[in-house]
Amino acid sequence: MERLTPQEIVDSFKKALGDDFIDGTIYEREVAVKKNRFRSIWIHVRKKAFRNAVEHICRIQQYPHFAIISSSDLGNDVELIYHFTIYYGNHLEELSLGLRVTLPKKDLTIPTITDLIPGAIFTERETQEMMGVEVIDIPDGRRLFLVGDLPEGIYPWRKDEKKLEEYLRVLPGRKPKGKDKGKDKEG
Repeated sequence: MERLTPQEIVDSFKKALGDDFIDGTIYEREVAVKKNRFRSIWIHVRKKAFRNAVEHICRIQQYPHFAIISSSDLGNDVELIYHFTIYYGNHLEELSLGLRVTLPKKDLTIPTITDLIPGAIFTERETQEMMGVEVIDIPDGRRLFLVGDLPEGIYPWRKDEKKLEEYLRVLPGRKPKGKDKGKDKEG
């Protein structure tokens, strides 16, 4: 498939998603000593179009490079950004593509993309356990980072999480904050 320019990519999302396309922004800057151009594209879509947007990325490049899902607690919503690179491995032609979707906290669900990009499983699991986003049809929903004795329903990256403090532990050899300031047990 021919390589599309950043503007052609944004336009292709508008055409493919119609009213479910919210916004597309292109940034370009010079990087490194040789002042090479780094280009990034940010696409914001409605939740119901998320899956179609990922499929569209896979039509632009059959095997896009997927890095991670970043997430932010926005109060009443959780924002997810799926970070892709298209034309990966083609020196000076790579494009960073951030696919942004906003989920209301009253409906924190998103479909898995592991059938399209199998390596997404790890970051989907992380997003489930740290932000409380339910990934629908995830092939392996087990915890990845949190200890097993931390009760379900506690999400460390959420701003509205109140129960986490009671489960924090001090690592061996460390002192809890505010206790024994300036005193050494051994000396």
